[in-house]
Amino acid sequence: MTTFLAARRDAVAKALDLKDEILLVGAGDYLPMPGGADQTYPFRAHNEYFYLADRDRPGAVLAFDPHEGWVDFIPEVTEKEKVWVGDQPAEGTPASQLEPWLAARQGRPVVQLGTPLPKIAGNAERSDPLRERLLHARRPKDATELDRMRRAAAATAAGYAAVLPLIRPGVTERQLQIEIETAFFRAGGDRTAYDTIVGSGLNSAIFHFSPSKRVLEKGELVLIDAGAEIDRYDSDITRTYPVNPIFSPEQRDIYSVVLEAQKKAVAKCRAGKEFRELHIETAVDMVRGLVDLRYMRGDPPSLVEQGAHFLFYPHGLGHLVGLGVRDASGLFPGRKRDERPELETLRLDLPLEAGYVTTVEPGLYFVPVLLQNRERREKFRQQVDWDKVDRRLGFGGIRIEDNVLVTDGEPEVLTAAVPKEIDRVQR
Repeated sequence: MTTFLAARRDAVAKALDLKDEILLVGAGDYLPMPGGADQTYPFRAHNEYFYLADRDRPGAVLAFDPHEGWVDFIPEVTEKEKVWVGDQPAEGTPASQLEPWLAARQGRPVVQLGTPLPKIAGNAERSDPLRERLLHARRPKDATELDRMRRAAAATAAGYAAVLPLIRPGVTERQLQIEIETAFFRAGGDRTAYDTIVGSGLNSAIFHFSPSKRVLEKGELVLIDAGAEIDRYDSDITRTYPVNPIFSPEQRDIYSVVLEAQKKAVAKCRAGKEFRELHIETAVDMVRGLVDLRYMRGDPPSLVEQGAHFLFYPHGLGHLVGLGVRDASGLFPGRKRDERPELETLRLDLPLEAGYVTTVEPGLYFVPVLLQNRERREKFRQQVDWDKVDRRLGFGGIRIEDNVLVTDGEPEVLTAAVPKEIDRVQR
């Protein structure tokens, strides 16, 4: 076993603090495609298993006896598998030995994480609190994880470098998707970290827009949210570019608000900083910008307290990233969701600690379905210049996203190689 895996397992065993329970962590198995005959979805082991085993092996199980330690149970490779998918050697105890291993511990409680084994009874009530402990233990990234994330960020940067010169009127969203993903793979990416988002014009205000055949037009914005994955670790970056070589005055005004708010938020990503405070502070910064531009009226902190920022900033500031694009996010152990209006879209509620990697991704959008809602217009009739907003309903949206490593000192932006100061980039 590698040194980093041994260290992870020791840390997790300490965090779980099992006394007499047997722990089983399942990798999962192939998932057949509906109507796909003999086809399956590409196999990816459950994150909880992968973190502790560092392998994608269908049917594998990692077992832990607090009195004896960890045992890797690995399915034997069948002749059929060798013919169809090739040999898949892996060190470990044959999976056929799991049943007698459990029988030798009969009478002791069993709890399951990862993908549960259907034929083995486990204590379901114990799974949730143990999963929360494991989730929290996984949040700080070790050196191996950070190395993979840096390589994923480098491959992602290569993709953005390749696609940036191609942004111009006449190309399609789909063409940009093809080029950025091709560059990811050429730079060492194993796959995309998630479905690539390329939205132009009004599509730039649709958060998870799938690239289409739509042609980019002069005067529009194009938002690209894309990342490469290497060894199961992800990069998650968003940039918004003008289809023309430079922004229009209106685009520049909004872009500058988002950019300055994003820079301030990144600088605050320090150990001990409550992420919900960062979320609120960033919302206030962006609302202040909208007040200065006369889209909104009033005191920025008060507007955010009322939830008025949701009209233009209807998502959270960020989430943890690493083993998966939304890795180990959520609430601090024992913390309940804060129901205040200004935190309605919060996705991460915990104090940041050294080793955490979080996205920082504020955005401002003119989303017709939100801004044309009668109830919202009535509720915020005094707080918004609706005539000015109506003239911008075709604007689209702007989001800027980086992956930030919290350290014991200055935060490190893992994705700094992808330019944000767009007018300084020659295209």
